[in-house]
Amino acid sequence: MSKKVIFGLYSTEEALFSAIKKAKGRHLEIDDVFTPFPVHGLDPLLGLKESRLHIAGFIYGLTGFLTAFLGMSWVSTIDWPNIFGGKPYWSVPAFVPIMFESTVLFAAVGMTVTFYVISGMGPGVKNPVLHPRITDDKFCISFSADEVGEGVAESFLQETGAEEIGSKTI
Repeated sequence: MSKKVIFGLYSTEEALFSAIKKAKGRHLEIDDVFTPFPVHGLDPLLGLKESRLHIAGFIYGLTGFLTAFLGMSWVSTIDWPNIFGGKPYWSVPAFVPIMFESTVLFAAVGMTVTFYVISGMGPGVKNPVLHPRITDDKFCISFSADEVGEGVAESFLQETGAEEIGSKTI
């Protein structure tokens, strides 16, 4: 299913913030906002919730920690119980570096995979690009033509000082 998107480009984040505030004041449904770098204060202004990716990261890290701890405990006490350097069979302080590294590895890989799956950016996915300069040096607000209306969106973007207004079917 394709939809038509009306978008406007702005040069500064101040102009972007002003346009977003005006759109919220008029109850216009913003489809998306694109910026060339992270803009602080944009999420609460758009009414976006905090990401729950950190919860997944904790679960992945805990999985890595437990995998390393239980795996080394099993190997050193049941599978191959050898005494190295006078240490006991089950020497937890010797496990700490490996448990730490496993925690970091599982959390990093798990969060990366989760982010790509949730964002729809897996291998072979081709996401549409509205304008080549959106993530280079311009800020963008986009509206769905079905929800807002083409004329309303274009007049709003002109009124708020958008340098360039365009439309694309995605």
